[in-house]
Amino acid sequence: MSDSAYNIASVLTEALPYIQKFQGKTIVIKYGGNAMVDEKLKSSFARDIVLMKSVGMNPIVVHGGGPQIGKTLEKIGKQSEFIGGMRVTDSETMDVVEMVLGGLVNKEIVNLIHQHGGHSIGLTGKDGSLISAKKLKHDIEPTSEIIDLGHVGEVDKIDTSVIDLLLKGDFIPVIAPIGVGKDGFSYNINADLVAGAIAEALDAEKLILLTNTQGLLNKHDELMTGLDAKMVGSLIKDGTIHGGMLPKIGCALSAVKNGVESTHIIDGRVSHAVLLEVFTDNGVGTLITADE
Repeated sequence: MSDSAYNIASVLTEALPYIQKFQGKTIVIKYGGNAMVDEKLKSSFARDIVLMKSVGMNPIVVHGGGPQIGKTLEKIGKQSEFIGGMRVTDSETMDVVEMVLGGLVNKEIVNLIHQHGGHSIGLTGKDGSLISAKKLKHDIEPTSEIIDLGHVGEVDKIDTSVIDLLLKGDFIPVIAPIGVGKDGFSYNINADLVAGAIAEALDAEKLILLTNTQGLLNKHDELMTGLDAKMVGSLIKDGTIHGGMLPKIGCALSAVKNGVESTHIIDGRVSHAVLLEVFTDNGVGTLITADE
């Protein structure tokens, strides 16, 4: 889908009511997948974020970087190991994670935003004690054996002080999902979970999760939207939602049950996906809200 398919000027005409509605509101965007590696998509994403900020919204970007970590590990001759979809992260791997997420990827996103006229500051969850982490205990079904994944963590607490400071200074925060535990160790945390936790802590208006799929699909591979928490629960129960989508859905449900007005799972392969989801009636993905 090309940029010409969605002329930004025409979108903005339709967007005026939404611009007025969401002025001053916080929107947390998890950035990952194809949108992070395709040059055109990277550019359109940065423009979307700058535009949101310029019309009075407060976008916050939380990014992943799994493929970039994998490539860097390959270059140093270290093989990636995954258990249950999660990367086993020993101390050496964690050093690479911090270098790639907190350095290379984070600064590239900041630079892209600056190139499109925005003002951004990159940080990790270790800065300003933003993300307090704890070690993730992962059990493998059906044995429920506890597997040690090393420096893989989960969010224990979010301190929004540094984000509040950046928003007051009119900056766009770009956050790498690395936290620090009470044990002093750094932990790599799933970016969806970090984005959800930050959205909850800030009582954000929206949580937007960019994916490499259209959104939630029914059993006929048709896009579903306008779902509430009860409907999503039923879809999980009947097996419509399964596999790799379950953690993302868990994050979405937690957000809307804890103060976030809506969660959007959108297709990051669509140019200007964030803009289209926020500023148009139809959007480009799945909308989830709390129960009516």
